[in-house]
Amino acid sequence: MSAAILFDQRKLKVYDGLVRLCEYVGYSETWSDELWSELLADAQLYHAFVYYLEHHELPESPKCEGYSLTDCYVWQIERDNLRKDTGKNTAGCNKEDMVLQAFMTMAKMKRAPEEYIRKFRDGKGMDQIM
Repeated sequence: MSAAILFDQRKLKVYDGLVRLCEYVGYSETWSDELWSELLADAQLYHAFVYYLEHHELPESPKCEGYSLTDCYVWQIERDNLRKDTGKNTAGCNKEDMVLQAFMTMAKMKRAPEEYIRKFRDGKGMDQIM
């Protein structure tokens, strides 16, 4: 008697979407595997990523200490502007890269909120609701 192996087609599609985005922005397989592990470990973050793939916009949840994925996204854009010394969001800013970074930031923030709250408060432009 052989054991049946069941595949969740939805997860395969989500994984494919993640891999394609990571390839598009030039991330390594190691980086995409790390984010995939984070998504699998956190159901809210996973569902938020599915929402992003389906609607191409960030959902309002999950939140961590009042900060949303949009806050993480804005923070990533600000960091990108500083790295490129542009002072503003230019056409050269890869938005898909910023989205992927926002998901990774939220995953890390959920594990170490105090560290990221401090980083966010040191920056400007956050939409945090207290």
